Amino acid sequence: MINIQGLVKEFDGFRAVDNLSFAVNKGEIVALLGPNGAGKTTTLRVLTGYLAPTSGDVEVKGLPLQAQPGKIKQAIGYLPESAPLYKNILVYDYLLFLAGIRRLDPGRRHSRIKEIVQTCGLSEIMHKPISDLSKGLRQRVGLAHALLHDPEILVLDEPSEGLDPNQIQEIRAMIKRI
Repeated sequence: MINIQGLVKEFDGFRAVDNLSFAVNKGEIVALLGPNGAGKTTTLRVLTGYLAPTSGDVEVKGLPLQAQPGKIKQAIGYLPESAPLYKNILVYDYLLFLAGIRRLDPGRRHSRIKEIVQTCGLSEIMHKPISDLSKGLRQRVGLAHALLHDPEILVLDEPSEGLDPNQIQEIRAMIKRI
């Protein structure tokens, strides 16, 4: 599903990723491990099409990233380290807004939101503003955002960062279930 060969990413002469190669097959759960500054987030941003590689090849579902970025983004659900949430909006309205952006079939939007709400354990907070939620609940909303369009590939950048031990266990269990 994912094939990265010789990936290099530089920023003004600083090499953040240096000749990285790996592959991920369908159904695998893979973690990138390393110290701060090792290039993990940069690699994920390149993989998801948010950054262009300096050199190397990135393929998702057999499609080259540079030639098919739109198709690749449709296949990926991405939750960055800090979920990009609009905080002054109700959870339901946020998900409905995203369903429109993702061009989900208007007749299916409400049922898909209901499915995702169930999956991510958001039923009790659907009519609360995102700004009122704890970090753990905001992470769940971010995960719902990443899953809303039913992607084949899910990319999560530190989904449990800053959560308490109970929330970490809940997020991990949810990821395994998904």
